Amino acid sequence: MAIDPIHLTKQLVNIESTTYCEGPAGVFLHEYLTSQRYAVERMPVEQPDRACTPGAGSGERFNVYAALPGIAPDIVLSTHMDTVPPFFGATEDDEFLYGRGSCDAKGIIAAQVAAADQLREAGIKVGLLFLVGEERDSAGAVVANQSPKGSKFLINGEPTDNRIALASKGALRVELRAKGRMAHSAYPELGESAINKLVEALHDVLAMPLPVERELGPSTLNIGLIEGGRAPNVIADKAEAHILIRLVGPSEETKKAILATVGDRADVVFSLDLPFVRMRKMDSLPTMIASFTTDIPMLTAWGEPFLLGPGSIHVAHTPNEKIAKKELFEAVDLYVELATSLARSL
Repeated sequence: MAIDPIHLTKQLVNIESTTYCEGPAGVFLHEYLTSQRYAVERMPVEQPDRACTPGAGSGERFNVYAALPGIAPDIVLSTHMDTVPPFFGATEDDEFLYGRGSCDAKGIIAAQVAAADQLREAGIKVGLLFLVGEERDSAGAVVANQSPKGSKFLINGEPTDNRIALASKGALRVELRAKGRMAHSAYPELGESAINKLVEALHDVLAMPLPVERELGPSTLNIGLIEGGRAPNVIADKAEAHILIRLVGPSEETKKAILATVGDRADVVFSLDLPFVRMRKMDSLPTMIASFTTDIPMLTAWGEPFLLGPGSIHVAHTPNEKIAKKELFEAVDLYVELATSLARSL
């Protein structure tokens, strides 16, 4: 019986698996794929000391790799199990399936599993790789890259509206930490405000010109987190901000500009640096440019990469996350078409 991607998507969406708490989703996929006659491997990934919400699981954390017993795959379909918070379960109407992860990326998992079922029946050597940590630091991809399985091609899944990506932007995560000296706020001359220093530095960072690439567009910068201080009547002795820059070229120029702009007003840490990626066009498939980052830069040992998946990135990470049921079935066909074309090229 053919795998129903809608039913499988609903099952996955109803399992809470925010980043660092992916264990229950991994257990489900291990059991499910084993029942589908795959040889399934767990790739352990370090679990940081972070609390998971009740019921989300806080134990073992691992990638899931599946292939036919004793067969090295030529093509691997891959995406991630983790989601951004907050968790909310699956609902549906005639056209859409809603819920956290429905398009990013549990619907993609379901479409890839359904496609792999058809591909192996056609005699194509296919594998499946489902990863943890993509939404934060690609920790699962880093681990997987240490144990490649010999595949020639990697088809990674992210919401691309069922168009194949010609490129995806990189990501540079920047952490600024300013230090000051506490004092009574009535006597600011006796202290040194870390918040003032941080705000001034951020103002100048926002004014920095960023690289632009003709096909990919501009680099973009988002200040996603600011915190610091002790109380309104205390001069702040500490403050920090976290920034994410979407890269359209090498990161070195941008790093140098940030260091020069911030100067001695704050300590600068570059905690994540994922390069932008260009990919090959396939004649029969519509194309797009992905302004977001994927696990692909960390999966270099898994073969030539392609990026394709159902759903819109514009509803990912939102309270209205959804995926069109029709798109799920279209994605299954597209994955089969792309993998078949790549297999014939070998």
